[in-house]
Amino acid sequence: MKFDSNKKYTTIAIYCIITFAVFLFMVLAVFRFDGIVSLFESTMKILSPVIWGLVLAYLLNPVMKSFEKIFKSLTERKKSHPRLNRRLSVAATSILTLAVLSALIAIVLPQIVLSISSILNNLNSYFLNAEKWVNKLLADNAQINDFINAEFENIQKYATEIANKFQPQLKNIISELTQGAFSFLIGIKDFFLGFIIMIYLLLSKEKFAGQIKKTLYAFLPEKYCENILSITHRADSTFIGFISGKALDSLIIGLLCFIAMSLMNMPYAVLISFIIGITNMIPFFGPIIGAIPSGLLVLLSDPKKVIPFVIFVIILQQFDGNILGPKILRDSTGLPAFWVMFAIFVGGGFFGFAGMLLGVPVFAVIYAITRESVEARLKKKNLPVSTEEYITKQDIKEISEENKNKCIDSGD
Repeated sequence: MKFDSNKKYTTIAIYCIITFAVFLFMVLAVFRFDGIVSLFESTMKILSPVIWGLVLAYLLNPVMKSFEKIFKSLTERKKSHPRLNRRLSVAATSILTLAVLSALIAIVLPQIVLSISSILNNLNSYFLNAEKWVNKLLADNAQINDFINAEFENIQKYATEIANKFQPQLKNIISELTQGAFSFLIGIKDFFLGFIIMIYLLLSKEKFAGQIKKTLYAFLPEKYCENILSITHRADSTFIGFISGKALDSLIIGLLCFIAMSLMNMPYAVLISFIIGITNMIPFFGPIIGAIPSGLLVLLSDPKKVIPFVIFVIILQQFDGNILGPKILRDSTGLPAFWVMFAIFVGGGFFGFAGMLLGVPVFAVIYAITRESVEARLKKKNLPVSTEEYITKQDIKEISEENKNKCIDSGD
């Protein structure tokens, strides 16, 4: 007996199966949510080395490209040596990464730990210094002085209680952090395997990219493949431009902060420079987030230096915002200020610090794709693309008719 297939009913059956599968997944997600979360966590734990490798390869790819240009200029005078250049570039990138991590762990981490320990040990004396400074500053106004003294006592009491609870655990925390940091560098399994995967990915990145493209074209229509690749290319350029630019900008700001604070003999130069550099990665609000706790540390440890510190931070951030930042980033996101704030609020609300950092490039990609889609649809309707046209009182229908008449007159 010959089976006569009907494409129409086959398509309907496929859609029914897909719909049933989606509903089944939604029911499982509702009634077996804990199990799905546990499965997801287990899967992520298994894939952790691969994720480490992908992240490291993506972040270090620009560094590898820079080394590759240098080695090409040295080796390709008479004959091309692409394999040799790639291997040398990957080796140089790996050595540089390990050297930077070693320096951070061996030099910066102990200084940060010592600074935190010193703050906790000298917290009471810091509050006394700050209180004396405020009393001297407001000696002529007795009412404000009494109010601030009372508030200082409450703050000091509360801070001392927190410090007393936290201090006994500090040695264990420091030990765990130090051991974790060194094991992270020399022996932790996921990072070590991820580092090896990163090397393989960088050595054969063109081959892996070609395999992904081949798979897309094999299973999806050509139009969809081109759209996916276009979006991926845009996301890649936006992400890598923003992250690498921000990282370089923050590193320079952190180093300048450390040099200036050391010259001015400011307290906790390493810790405060680290805070300023890390928070500077967050657009718009980063300088404020970093300056507040840093200024508080200086106020508690040496109140006389808090005003010079605040002036220095303002100058540093003005230099970053008006000279260094634009020079390095060159408006890599293309987002207006309002949408930058929106992306930071939403990203930070959902994912904390990582969301505040990555929310801007993610939203920049969404913003650019949405804008292009809107402009393409407006052009099809013979409507103006410029936003200013929609701010004026001119009737949009009249504009549409004018555009149609222009197309008819030109013969389009």
